[in-house]
Amino acid sequence: MKCAYCHEKVCYQGKDCFGVKEKSLQAYKEDPESTHISRVATSIESDGYMEWCRVEEVIEFAKRMGYHHLGIAFCVGMGREAEILQRILEKNGFKVSSVCCKMGGIEKSELGFKHIKPQRYEAICNSIGQAQALNEEGTELNLIVGLCVGHDILFTRYSKAPVTTVVVKDRVMAHNPVGALYSGYYHRNKFGI
Repeated sequence: MKCAYCHEKVCYQGKDCFGVKEKSLQAYKEDPESTHISRVATSIESDGYMEWCRVEEVIEFAKRMGYHHLGIAFCVGMGREAEILQRILEKNGFKVSSVCCKMGGIEKSELGFKHIKPQRYEAICNSIGQAQALNEEGTELNLIVGLCVGHDILFTRYSKAPVTTVVVKDRVMAHNPVGALYSGYYHRNKFGI
């Protein structure tokens, strides 16, 4: 299975290269919630195509899904962005609960984790705690703002509400990880392709 190397993308015209069509259709038919999410996502795609930014899409998706209470799980280094996002969402009529990754203040040494600077107190990125806190708040959709690789995975695993990403952290690429895929320098000197 190497769809990334296919330049025809004949699936876009209906070809089922892997024989998954019937099984997938059955899954949608058996799970009305997944069908509803997919229907709303498809309507967002068609109605806002090439017009709405990611934040606008999230707002419209949440409205169309009938969500009223949103959660923001953010990296401590993106506190400003989280605050702006929370203001935007509240201005659009949502109740918003937000939680910083360092919540709980668990020291890295308590779990045997590596420090960035060993001489200082360093709290872990507590993505499990973030999910637990938003679960207790009763959020209906949770938004990731810059959680580290791995922390985002744990947050998604422990969140009871559906999760989408608004900001992907990439400290080197100005939080635009696709930049490495467009950069000839990265292709040659970092990835060897």
